[in-house]
Amino acid sequence: MKISHRVLSVGAVTEGYVMSELQKIIKGISEKLDLPFTYYAENTRPEGVPVCDRQFEGVTDDGEYTYFRFWFRGTGYIGILKGVGTEITNYAALLPSYVESFSEKETDLTKAEYLKRILLGECSSMSIYKYATKYSLRGRACFAIALRVPKMMEETLAVLEQYGGNSLDTAVKISEEECVLVKFMDTESEEYRSAVDYAEFLVHSLQEELGVEAKAGVGSIVRDLKDVATSYTGASNALRYADVFEINGNVHSYREFVLVKMLEDIPEGKLIEYFTDLTDESFKEIFEEEEMLNTAEAFLQSSLNVSETSRNLYMHRNTLLYRLDKIEKATGLNIRLFSDAVSFRVLTVLYRLLNK
Repeated sequence: MKISHRVLSVGAVTEGYVMSELQKIIKGISEKLDLPFTYYAENTRPEGVPVCDRQFEGVTDDGEYTYFRFWFRGTGYIGILKGVGTEITNYAALLPSYVESFSEKETDLTKAEYLKRILLGECSSMSIYKYATKYSLRGRACFAIALRVPKMMEETLAVLEQYGGNSLDTAVKISEEECVLVKFMDTESEEYRSAVDYAEFLVHSLQEELGVEAKAGVGSIVRDLKDVATSYTGASNALRYADVFEINGNVHSYREFVLVKMLEDIPEGKLIEYFTDLTDESFKEIFEEEEMLNTAEAFLQSSLNVSETSRNLYMHRNTLLYRLDKIEKATGLNIRLFSDAVSFRVLTVLYRLLNK
C-alpha cells in the first residue's frame, strides 16, 4: 500500500563517506517501498528536518511526525516519517531492521564483531535473531563477564577461548583494556554462584598463564541472547562501581551493587537533598577521614565480624573497636548493629556517588 504524504528530503544532514553510504541505502529503501523518510544523527539539532524534543525508545510521535531510532555503523540516528497512526507506526517499527539488513549485506562481520555490536546495543531484534539462528544460540541462557586487562589483550582473548566451557562461548575485544566473554549455560539449572566461580577461575587462569592481573565484572544470567546487552551493562557497571567504592578483590558481580544502581538512578539534586538532610558536620568529618571510612567499609564487607575485620586490616582488635566507637559518637550509628549498618551503608553510597 502506498503512503500518501509529503516527500521529505532524504538525508538532509549527510556528510562524509559513512553518511553518504547511509543516504544511498535510505534512498533505495524509499524508492523500493514508496515510503520517503529522512533522518538525523542522535544528539544533534539539524535545520530543515523535524526534530523530536524528548528522549524515547523504539517509536514515538508528536502528533504530526513519527520518529524511530536506528543504528548504522555504530552510530545512532533518528528516522522521521510524515504522519501518525497504526500504519505509519508499523513501518517505523520495521524500518530499523530493514536499514540494518542493507548495512550487513555490505559488511562482512566476523562472529566476534557481530557479537560486539549486540553487546553494545547496536543491533535490532531481527539482527540478533539472525545471529542466534546462524550460530545455534536461540533459547540458550547466557551471561557476560567483562574483563579489564592492563596488557596482552590478544593473548588474553586466546586464553579465554581456550578455557571456554563449550564451543558456543565467544570472547570479544571492546577496547584496548576491556574484553567480554559471553558464556552460554550448559543447563538451565546452573546457579548464579557458578557464574562468579567461573569468573574467578578465568582471572586465576590469566594470572597463571600470562602473569596478567585482570579484574572481572559478572552480569546477570539472561534467558536469551537478545538480552545479553543488559547482562554486559551490569558486568561493566560492576567494574566501575568497584573502582568508585574502592572494593577489594578482582571479581565483582552486579548483585553487589543493587543499592548503588538504585541510588544512581535518582537525580543528583535529590541525592544532595537526601544527604544534607540525613547528615551533619560531625557525620561528614567521618566521611572525609579516609582511614575511618575505609575501616567502616572493611567492617561491613566482613559481615560485621570484628575478628575477621582485624585480620583483614592487620589491625589490633582494640584499635578497631576504638574506631567503631568513634564512628558511633560522630554519627549516632552503631554499625555493629545490622539496622544501623544498613543506614550507614546507604549514606556512604550517597557520599561516594556525590564525590565520584
